[in-house]
Order: sequence, then C-alpha cells, then structure tokens
Amino acid sequence: MHLCKVKTKNNHGYFAIGIYQGKTEHNLGTLWRTAYTLGAAYIFTIDCKYKKQTSDVVRAWSKIPLFHYRTVEDFLSNIPFDCQLVGIELTNDATFLHEFDHPKRAIYLLGAENNGLPQRLLDRCQHLVKLPGNSSLNVGVTGSIVIHDRVTKIPTIFPEYHNA
Repeated sequence: MHLCKVKTKNNHGYFAIGIYQGKTEHNLGTLWRTAYTLGAAYIFTIDCKYKKQTSDVVRAWSKIPLFHYRTVEDFLSNIPFDCQLVGIELTNDATFLHEFDHPKRAIYLLGAENNGLPQRLLDRCQHLVKLPGNSSLNVGVTGSIVIHDRVTKIPTIFPEYHNA
C-alpha cells in the first residue's frame, strides 16, 4: 500500500470559544452562529445547558462541534496541547481588547453575566481581556466582539478582508 504525504499549512492557528455557567440557554445561539461564521474550530459550555436556538438560522450546530464539559476540571483536562486560555472578564488587571494580541491557538472563556468567571478559572488563564464599559454586555454579544477582533487582527484568517 502506498500512502501519499499531504502537507497542510495553517498560518493563523485556531480558536474555540465557550461559556462557563451561562445564565440562560438563549445566549449560546448567537455565539454559535458568530463562531461558525468567523471560523471557530468549536464552541463549548462548562456546567450549563443548551437547546436549539431560533437565533441559529445558519444551523451552526451542523457545521462546528459543541462540547459540554460538566465540570471545570473536565474542561481544563481537555484543553488542546499548546493552546492558551484567554478569560474575558471585567477585572482591573485585564488588558483592553483593542490592545490585546491574540495567541495563535486560543480558547476564549466567557462567564455568565451575573457571576463572571470564578477565581479558580481566572488563575488558570494565560491572558485576561476586557471590553470597555461600565457593566458587562450580554455574553453572546461579548463573545461575538472578541471573535471579530481576532479576525480583524490576524490577516491570514480572512485575507480578502485585509486586501479590500
């Protein structure tokens, strides 16, 4: 049997985005649609539920995977090799999104609007990022803004956007 070698090249890395203890099931539909549209590898939840969303008009559930992690430990033990965890949280030591350089391989983690991310997750993040404002946005909107920022800062993801 002859096996042919195929070389692949991924200049921009990959990313995933997810929610810890989402307040409502509705937030994930918008996030999933944005994640699919702008090139996420997958989305995930930690300790929360998901049901089919009317906001998911592109049927993103059929195009990129959704992983459910029952516990924080389950999530942390399944982060891909050499992938950096980026917490999105309104903390004093977080970097503003417009100043942030996205890692090549990133997992973006959002907390619920009412509780945010617990300290044990914040301590595991290699980066903390925040959006401007005097209170938190809807988690689906926040995630969509973060994904858009990544796409606009890494020209190899959508080169046609940068060459326009």
